[in-house]
Amino acid sequence: MSVLTAGRRVAPLLLLMLALAGCSMLESTSRQPPPTTLERVDVAAAALIDNIHGHSDDLTPIVATTFVDVDRLEQSSTLGRTVSEMFVSRLVTSDLHVIEVKLRDSLYIEENTGELILSRNVQRLGQDYDASSVLVGTYAQAQDRLFVNARLVRIDDRSILGATSFELPLTTDLRVLLPGSYP
Repeated sequence: MSVLTAGRRVAPLLLLMLALAGCSMLESTSRQPPPTTLERVDVAAAALIDNIHGHSDDLTPIVATTFVDVDRLEQSSTLGRTVSEMFVSRLVTSDLHVIEVKLRDSLYIEENTGELILSRNVQRLGQDYDASSVLVGTYAQAQDRLFVNARLVRIDDRSILGATSFELPLTTDLRVLLPGSYP
């Protein structure tokens, strides 16, 4: 076999290898970074708003409470307070009327815990704040992720007007926001 014939056979293989190498370089540079916690919460809050299903008249004004540990409903954390604040931001930017409860003293606010909604206080909450609904949420820690649930609940009859669930990768930053009692 001549060098010319061998070259003709090898040349297409070399071109194919170069093309595949180029594709892999393009793929690695065009990958999007994973969404941030704020972006994930923003998407979940938008989903919550989208699935209200015509209850918008029953919705506002809204009082937001601190998200709590699903296994310890009387406890929260910096994470629970932060996720609640992120949801409130999205509700407000979506033109929903949200009442700031931190400026008042009639909601059960425990230092280092947040605004907790105790079931016996739901009706009083509506009266004290002239609120129609309440944003409530829970979170649960797994080995490498957090599961978060949020609901908008009508105060009068405790009907769920909208709900969403999502997960967050349990990063070092999120671990810092959880109580020290977590393993």
